[in-house]
Amino acid sequence: MSSKFVDREAPVQGAIVVHPDREGRDSARDPQARVEEAVGLAEALDLDIREAFVVTLRKMTPATLFGSGKVDEIGAMVRGVEADVVIVDDALTPVQQRNLEKAWDAKVMDRTGLILEIFARRARTREGRLQVELARLTYERSRLVRTWTHLERQRGGFGVMGGPGETQIETDRRLISDKIGKLKRELGEVRRTRTLQRSSRKRVPHPTVALVGYTNAGKSTLFNRLTHAEVLAEDMLFATLDPTLRMLKLPDGRPAILSDTVGFISDLPHELVEAFRATLEEVQDADVVLHVRDIASDESQAQAEDVRTVLERLDVDMDERRILEVWNKQDLLPAEDRQALDGDARRAHPPAILVSAVTGEGLDELLAAIAALVDEAPPVDVYAPAGEGAAIAWLYRNGRVMERVEGKDGSVRLAVSLSPQALGQFEQLFPHAEVRAH
Repeated sequence: MSSKFVDREAPVQGAIVVHPDREGRDSARDPQARVEEAVGLAEALDLDIREAFVVTLRKMTPATLFGSGKVDEIGAMVRGVEADVVIVDDALTPVQQRNLEKAWDAKVMDRTGLILEIFARRARTREGRLQVELARLTYERSRLVRTWTHLERQRGGFGVMGGPGETQIETDRRLISDKIGKLKRELGEVRRTRTLQRSSRKRVPHPTVALVGYTNAGKSTLFNRLTHAEVLAEDMLFATLDPTLRMLKLPDGRPAILSDTVGFISDLPHELVEAFRATLEEVQDADVVLHVRDIASDESQAQAEDVRTVLERLDVDMDERRILEVWNKQDLLPAEDRQALDGDARRAHPPAILVSAVTGEGLDELLAAIAALVDEAPPVDVYAPAGEGAAIAWLYRNGRVMERVEGKDGSVRLAVSLSPQALGQFEQLFPHAEVRAH
C-alpha cells in the first residue's frame, strides 16, 4: 500500500473538562469563568471539548477528590460522549489521578499537567525548552508513588543500574534527580549568557519597558502594534512563551527596548515558578513595567490580582512609581462604558491608560506616559560647538531633547533629558561638548 494513502495525523481526542469548586476557595473568581478558562487551556492542546461543567465540592475525598456518586456520574458521561481525556481543573495527588483513570478508563490530567503540556508545545528557545523540561521532571518526580506493579520489583546490579536491593521506584527517582541536576546546570549556563547580554544592553543607554499581564490580555497584539513586529498573537491562552525584545520609538524619536513576556494565570503550578522567574528577569530590570489588563473581561480585577500575586511570589519589585496599567480591549465595550472607564483610568492608582491594541486607540497617550516615566532625570543644558554634529545626533537618538537654540557661530545649545548612565557615556564620547545643569 502506498504511503501517500496513510493518514499520519494524530486523531483528535475528545475531552471533558471538570472544575472542582471548593467552598470558600476563591470568592473573587466566578466558577463558570474558571471552567471557561480551563476549556481555553484544553483547546490550546487541540482537544475536542465535549462537556465542561463545575462540580461543587463540600469536602474532598482523599482517594478520588470527588465523592463516589460523582465519580460514577462523570464516568457515565465519559463513556456516553466517548471522551479520551478528562481534565480536572485542580491539583490532583498521584493516587487520586491513578484512581480516577481506573474508574473512568480514560487519561486524567490535572491543571498542572495541562499547563506543562502547553508549555512543552510552545517553548521555542533553548532556555524555554530547558525550563519546561525541568518543570516537567519536577512534576513527574512527585508522581512516583508505590502504586504500579513494575515499581515493586527489586533490581540488582552495579553503578548506574543501582545497588543490590534497590527498588525500581528508587532507581527512577534517582535517575530523575540526576537529570534535574544536569538541567539546572545547563540552565545556569544559559542564564549566565543572558545576564551578559543584558549587561551589554545596559551599556547602551536605552530605557527598557516590559509587558506583563494575564494570559490572553492582548500583550502580544499591543507589542506588535507598538513595535511593528510580527510576534504570534492569537486568541489563545499562552500563545507566546519565550520573551521577545524589539526596539520601541518614543515621542521625539527616542528609542527604548520593549520586551513581551509570558502571560500569567491563576493558581500557577509551583513547578513552573522557576520557569517564570527566568522569563521575568527582563521585568525585574525594566525601567517601566506595563501591566496589560483585559478591561472588557468581567474577571479583569481578579486577573490583575493574580498577576500581582505571581510577581510577589517571584520577588519582583512592584514599585508603583515604575508601573503603568494598560487597560486594553476598550473596542469591545459600548461607548458609554468607555467614557466612564476613561475617568476611572485617570483616577486610578497606579495610573492607567485606556487603549485598544487592535484599533490603535489610546496608543499615543500610552507612549507619552511611557516617555514621562523614563524621563525622570532632570534636563541638562548641552553646549555643542560648531562641527559637533555627531554629538547632537547622539543626543537626539539617546535622550529626549526638550529645547534647541542655535548660535550665530554654528554652535547649538540643547536642553535634554538623559539617564545618568547616558549622560556619563555622552561626556566620555564627546569631551568637547559642555554640560551644565538646566
